[in-house]
Amino acid sequence: MPELVLELNGQTWTLDPTRSYRLGRDPQGDLVLQDSRVSWRHATVRWSGQGWVVEDHGSTNGTYVQGQRVQQTALGPGTVVHLGNANDGPRLTFSGAAQIPHQQQHTAAFDPPAAAMAGQPPAMAPHQPAVPPQHQMPHQMPHHQQQHQQYAPQQQPSQQQGYGGNDRGATSLHQLAVGQVTRIGRALENELVVSDLQVSRFHAEFLAHPDGRFEIHDLGSHNGTYVSGQQLPKNGRRYIGQNDTVGIGHSTFRLVGNQLQEYVDTGEVSFSARHLTVQVNNGQTTILNDVSFGVPEKSLVGVIGPSGSGKSTLLRALTGYRPATYGEVLYDHRNLYTHFAELRHRIGLVPQDDILHTALQVRQALRLAAKLRFPGDVADAERDARVEEVLAELKLSHHAEKRISSLSGGQRKRVSVALELLTKPSLIFLDEPTSGLDPGMDRDVMQLLRGLADDGRTVLVVTHSVAELGLCDRVLVMAPGGGVAYFGPPDEALNFFGYETWADVFSAFENYRDYDWMGRWRGSQHYQMYAADLDAVQAQASHFQPMAADQQKAQSWSSQVLTLMRRYAAVIIADKGFLGLTLALPVVLGVVSNFIPADDGLGYGTAENGGRNGDASIILLILVVGMCFTGSANAVRELIKERVIYERERAVGLSRSAYLMSKVFVLGIVTVLQGAILSLIGFMPRDMPMEGVIFEDAPALEMTMVLMVLGCTSMMIGLLISALVRTSEMTMPLLVMISVVQLVFTGSLFQVHGSLGVEQLAWLMPSRWALAGTGTTVDLNVLTASPTGDTDPDPIWKHEAGYWMLDVTMLVVIGVVCGYLVMKFLRRHEPEVMRK
Repeated sequence: MPELVLELNGQTWTLDPTRSYRLGRDPQGDLVLQDSRVSWRHATVRWSGQGWVVEDHGSTNGTYVQGQRVQQTALGPGTVVHLGNANDGPRLTFSGAAQIPHQQQHTAAFDPPAAAMAGQPPAMAPHQPAVPPQHQMPHQMPHHQQQHQQYAPQQQPSQQQGYGGNDRGATSLHQLAVGQVTRIGRALENELVVSDLQVSRFHAEFLAHPDGRFEIHDLGSHNGTYVSGQQLPKNGRRYIGQNDTVGIGHSTFRLVGNQLQEYVDTGEVSFSARHLTVQVNNGQTTILNDVSFGVPEKSLVGVIGPSGSGKSTLLRALTGYRPATYGEVLYDHRNLYTHFAELRHRIGLVPQDDILHTALQVRQALRLAAKLRFPGDVADAERDARVEEVLAELKLSHHAEKRISSLSGGQRKRVSVALELLTKPSLIFLDEPTSGLDPGMDRDVMQLLRGLADDGRTVLVVTHSVAELGLCDRVLVMAPGGGVAYFGPPDEALNFFGYETWADVFSAFENYRDYDWMGRWRGSQHYQMYAADLDAVQAQASHFQPMAADQQKAQSWSSQVLTLMRRYAAVIIADKGFLGLTLALPVVLGVVSNFIPADDGLGYGTAENGGRNGDASIILLILVVGMCFTGSANAVRELIKERVIYERERAVGLSRSAYLMSKVFVLGIVTVLQGAILSLIGFMPRDMPMEGVIFEDAPALEMTMVLMVLGCTSMMIGLLISALVRTSEMTMPLLVMISVVQLVFTGSLFQVHGSLGVEQLAWLMPSRWALAGTGTTVDLNVLTASPTGDTDPDPIWKHEAGYWMLDVTMLVVIGVVCGYLVMKFLRRHEPEVMRK
């Protein structure tokens, strides 16, 4: 590792290859330059493992070599670098013996495609010398491709600082005096004001004790205060040391002596995966195989590969939704799995399916989403202002009043991205955002992502489309078996594989599935340039700590329920077709029940037939089964159709029970209304001279109450089906099956009681208890008695108040049990690190 001599303003420094040097106006940097054109954290000079490099950190005015702006470039004797201005900016001159960067060695590539055409698998072969990427003049590449050619963290994970990278200086400094209390929050009354909507008005406070110890105190914040990645209990306290970090919103604080250093996550973050391996079937099957790569700051990375190559598995591992069995994901040198609770607000994820209710208007949907994601003390005006900023940034302002369902595919994807941008994430993942779009919309979406990266975010997109890969800074190609076949600049990829088109590359993957694509990649020069340093870290099992059990939510439980109810009600009202069917269903069933002839209504028969009324049980059967079907039909699709939305909202703090209760409340109101309509039509034409067991003068009211409770219980069964199934297509067959089963076990078609096994099975059917409840009111044992008197009365049909209460209670119990099961099954559709 040769030394390098740096000269600046007549002074010289001999650089040590074992450390890096920070350049900028930051007083904590290694080389401080008092020039207004130089950024606070402008650049870093470091040994990359193969040679000296200078790396620009997204400076405002840029870093220049030979008059061209560069993101990263190799350094050697005679190299001259200007900061802030290509002509007269501060001049850095380098001299001394320096090793020729390893990247200048010849690269290896596939034999020409003719080898594969001849029936032979691609093979490694000597390749003629090529101009290394870092020696190309910058004007030969699009501006977005002028990125550094290597990502090489220099420390092991255990050595990394947890405050935003070891090369990044503090954003601001705050002195803590003994006995002083320093409050942190969004309000101007705080000693330390953080302008971040993720932060509460009065979020936390630092206390400097006379004995020299420092303490952090959470002030009941909505999104929580994190110490070294672990969340403090609400209003909790903890002493902190020099090695601890405190995370509040997008800011991270670290003690250095009695000075508090703040590091604001503005998007300039590194992201890397190291040895990610996912195994299933008790380790028998590997679906993601030792994947390592690093993403430069503020870049766009495309992930492509044939079906079954592990792209979706990789995405879930990178986002923490399904942590890898082995390996780690580093967000700015911090383990994402162990810091997920804190970092989840800084990561955006746009799944392939829409994560917004398409029946809502664009602005309405974003405002409701902002209500859920921002703290409860954020005023409506502040949230609305942020929504308008995002609409303007994504050029959606003129579509704000349109329903999402009326937008084109590309515009709808913009709305999904807008939702994620509300919280200003530094890292955005997208899963197949161009799926189903025409080439024009494909280009528009990719240009949108290019713009997001240029504006200071890191974007990783999984895609099947290869038409616009040239807009990416890096491309990751997955091979069959879940391994990496290539990672590097997109304009070098086809040359690396030795084919002219991506179709040929994918055909080679299919034709030579047993070929060691991963081994070929690791034996290439590109691997040495772009991933070797990451692979130098030993793979470890991914042991992570789940999120704290008392994790705070951005909104209180009741506030989340009210917001979700408001949104759900708006969705139902906006869907005129569903609303019409919801109201028509009980009307139709009620009218149908009136076609059943019953001269005596639901009352006792004439003296000639001994007071019997055989039609009464049939009428009640139709009403009960109709209500079973109606209640279940209301809810049977509700969870499955929102599964992607729930998974994403759960990851950003949605309460599982609040989500379920919002469904129960809104659907419960709808179901009760349907029960009232069905009862009104079904009972009004009927003569009912008997007395009720609870309301003596209102037997119809008693039976209406039973049908309403039955509807709510059936609604819970519908939610249970919706939580269990994998696709929407499975819901209707299950709904029909359950309705038929309940019809059979009502006890009206044949005698259920007294039959061992059958009677106990019938206890699980809401229809059994509902028919008994209505039968108790009308004294069904008498109405259906045999003329000979040999009929065995059903014990739960007795005309007594106690049995009516038993029947209704059992309906409630079944509904509660179903609700508990729904809560359990919802866990399967949450990020794995959040399950508890």
